[in-house]
Amino acid sequence: MNGITVEVCVDNLQSLETAIDAGADRIELCSSLLLGGITPTYGLTTISVNAQIPIYAMVRPRSGDFLFSNNEIAMMCDEIQFFRDVGVEGVVIGALTQNAEINVQAVRKWVNSASNMGITFHRAFDLVEDPITSMETLIDLGCQRILTSGGCATAFEGIPRIKELVSKANNRISIMPGCGVNNTNVKHIIESTGATEIHLSGKKSVPSLMKRSKHSATMGSNSENDNFLEVTDFHIIKDVVTQLNEN
Repeated sequence: MNGITVEVCVDNLQSLETAIDAGADRIELCSSLLLGGITPTYGLTTISVNAQIPIYAMVRPRSGDFLFSNNEIAMMCDEIQFFRDVGVEGVVIGALTQNAEINVQAVRKWVNSASNMGITFHRAFDLVEDPITSMETLIDLGCQRILTSGGCATAFEGIPRIKELVSKANNRISIMPGCGVNNTNVKHIIESTGATEIHLSGKKSVPSLMKRSKHSATMGSNSENDNFLEVTDFHIIKDVVTQLNEN
């Protein structure tokens, strides 16, 4: 099963270093994976480009839907140009219309801003009404890959749709399964779909080393988030890489 690219999404420096040490082939760089991933910070980005593997940066200014205003689309063009200028190899984008179709105008602007950077269309794709037509649209727009769970809650559940997309893509665009991928199901997903790339975070929760406060103040809507850190698990990524490199 050689030749499978393992992409790991990370949102902090510790996870970046862990994923690389565990053998990841590519990094999707984000902030706030708990929100589904948003645009990474300046500092994390400028450190990450020194890595010896490709870095793809998420371009998503907020959580919520993928219906962006004209001002948001323009702002995201600026962010793409920043990523290009600092040496990021690719960007991860996605925009839809009110009718759950690919926002062709937005994607075309971002592809033009990216110039010769790689382009991944993210899991906004899982919300489109017509996946096959949407895939053809993204091929025409110049995207290199689509990250998808096959329109399901997890890539494992979406295997039938992912397999269909891989077949109809016929190597014109890479279909990359993602969401809920781990070291217990990755081999089955790859073997069942025919995909040549896989995407996962391999996260684990570790308790904060800070002394727990007696105060009731919290930093977000879920107070438990303040007491734990979500980081990449070395053993999960290493196991995935090992399985996918077995003959």
